[in-house]
Amino acid sequence: MVSVLQNVAVDCSDAHALARFWSAVTGGLLDPGDKPGAHETQVTLPEGPVLYFNQVPEPKTVKNRIHLCLRPAASREEEVERLLGLGATMVADRREPGGAGWAVLADPEGNEFCVLRGDSDRAAMSAAGGAQDE
Repeated sequence: MVSVLQNVAVDCSDAHALARFWSAVTGGLLDPGDKPGAHETQVTLPEGPVLYFNQVPEPKTVKNRIHLCLRPAASREEEVERLLGLGATMVADRREPGGAGWAVLADPEGNEFCVLRGDSDRAAMSAAGGAQDE
């Protein structure tokens, strides 16, 4: 017997606003019944579990113990720029000169997530004999 991952729950102060951000990030659909001020909302991803956002009274105070890692369809650099434009902030730049590594960003409520190399980045590194570490 096993369990199936139903959703990834994210506590937040504004469920609708954060769901709109993650909908733009992932291309997932915002639940059509959710409106501004909703205490719970979700984003249905094209593949994978649902992202569930739950409004809570307490603010985020420490680093996430679990986080999302994104592999963009575009290059990592293009995706980092797009996400910064959507309201993410850079937390730590772990990109290396040879193309390896990742960028650690935070969503508008401070939840950290990583942007890995895109498929085109990985293909270019593989062709050049580079490592496929993430």
